[in-house]
Amino acid sequence: MRVTQSGLDLNLLVALDVLLEEASVSRAAARMHLSEPAMSRTLGRIRKALGDPVLVRAGRVMVPTPHALAVQGEVRAVVERARALFLTGAEVDLPTLTRTFTVLANDAFTAVYGATLFTRVTREAPGVRLRFLPESHVDVPALREGVADLELGVVDTRSPEVRVEHLSEERMLGVVRRGHPLLRGRLTVRRFAAAEHLTASRRGRLEGPVDAALAEQGLSRRVVGSVGTFPASLFVLRESDLVGLLTTQVAPLAAALGLETFEIPLALPPLPFGMAWHPRHDADPAHAWLRACARELVPAGQEGPERPR
Repeated sequence: MRVTQSGLDLNLLVALDVLLEEASVSRAAARMHLSEPAMSRTLGRIRKALGDPVLVRAGRVMVPTPHALAVQGEVRAVVERARALFLTGAEVDLPTLTRTFTVLANDAFTAVYGATLFTRVTREAPGVRLRFLPESHVDVPALREGVADLELGVVDTRSPEVRVEHLSEERMLGVVRRGHPLLRGRLTVRRFAAAEHLTASRRGRLEGPVDAALAEQGLSRRVVGSVGTFPASLFVLRESDLVGLLTTQVAPLAAALGLETFEIPLALPPLPFGMAWHPRHDADPAHAWLRACARELVPAGQEGPERPR
């Protein structure tokens, strides 16, 4: 955004952030408590400052231009830094807080804990909206670029400045349909390896820690395919004889679908589940409240559901 002789109106950054998030002048106007004509004039000023249309009409909706998409993360980061600067040391008034938080998490976490988190947020801070984004099949610095405010999951960020807090240790379990032949009799490593397997991987990987553990015993399994998320895999497993994997955290979701979980007869490394955020949010009391909500969802030392008999 160009700085003119009259200086830079930082309110335009806030307006740009809201416009890009809503992709609508009317919704952005409502968020900022402005009239639509006033918001349209603000968009005009932003377009002039950036030298870019920012939002263009595509049928009945408006979509961001490539340049707007390119700067969206940076704009969000600047706005969040400014907000943290003015809120440092302050206490957040949750009933009057108006904010949209973007949470990066896999679909399994959202399916298991989403309702609880939405219920709490609605009760304590009705003006707050949560926007869950799924994990991408490519690694992007979502926290650094301001695309997401908080990440929940097995955090493997390569950004050294990102804060990471450990929440629990997850174990891998096997999962099959009810009445699956693998559940009859003693489950040995060889029987487990001989079954046909399905993986759940956002990157489409067909191998993982299970294959490494099997290889140490001179064994391998036949993986027939992969799906992008754990919830999707559960629906496939429910209608087939394939064998899948999930974490203890997701086991309640499998039980709700009538699936059976079992202990894998292998020594597998635990999966550290945690949350991550960019340090620009450290002093933001609203973000600290969100972190506390997430922290209480997954208490430290969680052991997962009772093992099926």
